[in-house]
Amino acid sequence: MPHRDPPQLPHEAVHLFHDDQTGLRAVVAIHSTALGPAIGGCRVQRYASESDATHDALRLSEAMTYKNALAGLPFGGGKAVIMLPEHGVPDRAALFEAFGRCVQSLGGRFITAEDAGSGVADMQAAARATRFVAGLPQQASGLGGDPSPWTASGVFQAMRAAVAARGGWLDGAVVGVQGLGNVGMALASLLHGAGARLLVSDVDESRVADAVARFGAERVAPDKIVTAPMDIFAPCALGGAIDAVTVNRLQARIVCGGANNQLAHPSLGAELARRGIFYAPDYLVNAGGIIAVCAEYQGGDVGAVGAAVAEIGPRLVDVMRDADMHGGTPAEIADRRARQMVAEGWSRRRAA
Repeated sequence: MPHRDPPQLPHEAVHLFHDDQTGLRAVVAIHSTALGPAIGGCRVQRYASESDATHDALRLSEAMTYKNALAGLPFGGGKAVIMLPEHGVPDRAALFEAFGRCVQSLGGRFITAEDAGSGVADMQAAARATRFVAGLPQQASGLGGDPSPWTASGVFQAMRAAVAARGGWLDGAVVGVQGLGNVGMALASLLHGAGARLLVSDVDESRVADAVARFGAERVAPDKIVTAPMDIFAPCALGGAIDAVTVNRLQARIVCGGANNQLAHPSLGAELARRGIFYAPDYLVNAGGIIAVCAEYQGGDVGAVGAAVAEIGPRLVDVMRDADMHGGTPAEIADRRARQMVAEGWSRRRAA
């Protein structure tokens, strides 16, 4: 009997919010609540248009559904984006408090946390207006605060597992880290400790200089890092690092990084596979941060988070084996598994 993939999952809701007093313009996309309330970070950046911001929120929220499902979290997928005005934000705390009111108005269907462009102080401001927020200052349990180290840990463990599954090791491997924000710098530190040779790039030269000084890394221009000679490429900046041009110029044999939506289009995963390049599905390997955020929100403990993040490597290897045995790319296998979990979640809800 032929295998039938679960159907593609449409978004449940998209909310647009404007607040004239603070200048807030935000999009909250809820992709799925089949497994629980949608949870996802709040990205803050400049967009050319509201349409671009909405498109970003839609892609990111879908990835959150898959990420949370594969990580075994009792949450669905959502994402918020705040459009930064060209002239800046005069009162950032007021803007995030207004954003908190928007989140509160959704009645718990969406829980937010920090993401690219936002931080702990922003979530504190949002928390003045909503209880549906995580990423707050570190608690006595050790959870809370910046979840980036957990994200980096999961990516590192996935990378190590992928290399081992292919009969190699990180010691002596050349790894290109694109983006030295909180996740990228933490990942670079872990890779340096494992004996990897680092190529690094970032639009912020001070971060590059820091990595060169701390890890003996080699600096590479931001427009050259994707195609530089390397064994492993770790995208840790914004999405779309691999596009229709770079997919044919990439020299790495493994792609495994912390960025979301690393492929400009999902079909590029098949092109990487055709070239013999292993692409580790981004939402599978970068789940460490959301695992920690969910534990913080639920009142969990550090030990449980560490154990859950440690499962990311074995989970990736299992997907690799499935792809090798049954055909298809690892991304296709991961997508199929996530969609099946969501479909089963809806079935349980209908039966309840």
